[in-house]
Amino acid sequence: MITASAVSDARALLIGAYFCEEYSFEAAALFNPSIVAHPDQAGVAPGALRFILSLRGVGEGHVSSITFRSGVFSSEATVTMDAASVQAISPRIELIPDGQPDDQGVRLSCEESRNLSEIVIFPITYRQRHGIEDLRMVRFVDDDGHPTYFGTYTAFSGEEIREELLRTNDFGTFEMNALRGPAALNKGMALFPRRIGGHYAMLGRLDHENIWLLKSNDLHRWDAGVQILKPRWVWEFVQLGNCGCPIEIDEGWLVLIHGVGPVRNYCIGACLLDKADPAKVLGRLAEPLLRSSLFERDGYVPNVIYSCGAIAVGRTLMLPYAVADSFTTFATVSIDALLAAMI
Repeated sequence: MITASAVSDARALLIGAYFCEEYSFEAAALFNPSIVAHPDQAGVAPGALRFILSLRGVGEGHVSSITFRSGVFSSEATVTMDAASVQAISPRIELIPDGQPDDQGVRLSCEESRNLSEIVIFPITYRQRHGIEDLRMVRFVDDDGHPTYFGTYTAFSGEEIREELLRTNDFGTFEMNALRGPAALNKGMALFPRRIGGHYAMLGRLDHENIWLLKSNDLHRWDAGVQILKPRWVWEFVQLGNCGCPIEIDEGWLVLIHGVGPVRNYCIGACLLDKADPAKVLGRLAEPLLRSSLFERDGYVPNVIYSCGAIAVGRTLMLPYAVADSFTTFATVSIDALLAAMI
């Protein structure tokens, strides 16, 4: 029985939150960023770039979701973030038949959003119910010249993980489908921004330790690959993984990697792969590009420097990265200097 009684302002807000299904989706941490060029570059100054940043937000119950921000990277290498909205929206959700009646994809419609930061991709399916983690975005251009924005991410059910694929053309409507095959059962897959030799190509970590090159004729199925990088130096001795999708430059494919060393310290390194045959490693940093400082060790998960993707703006690498799985910041480095430091 409901009886009339006075409530405090704090309790009234809590009751309203329950009725509105309100959830603090970034209350604990906002980290593991990925970045792509914004589809709308109108009005941007010469030499600058408008970008979209995806982030992993962690809220109540340690549940992860995907959020977005936008901003401009200037020709002077400064970053200006657009103001974030004070609210989020609830997308319209539809099931996508994909031949798996018990494991269908979903379509999210968020066209009513006036600010990209209002869009939250929250766990929807049973396979996602404990979190959607570490989106690695890429602007993929197919052989016909048509661009599509894809993002690989980890879906966590509470019992098991798998890789899934996000697809959008306008950042207003999103489709999410499972990636299938033995190579899609581990974290950290990253799609190349175009086909190579007529095949889709991915970087992955099939064995939880090394980086593998995967190829497939089917974007949604990944069966096998070849190992191309394994731990070599102390700072990456425990395991390697990619820090986002390969970046095409004149010299080849620039790949940022993360290395895990003693006491599970995470550092960011880099390597260069051959443009025609990415199984060939042309160069690699012997020392980390980034490592956590004494002032960046403590946080939600200590001793972690991590990124899910960078972008080349001319000959400058713009690298958003997370600190201690708590917050996100930016670094820039000359691509020429980075390549010169590789051995």
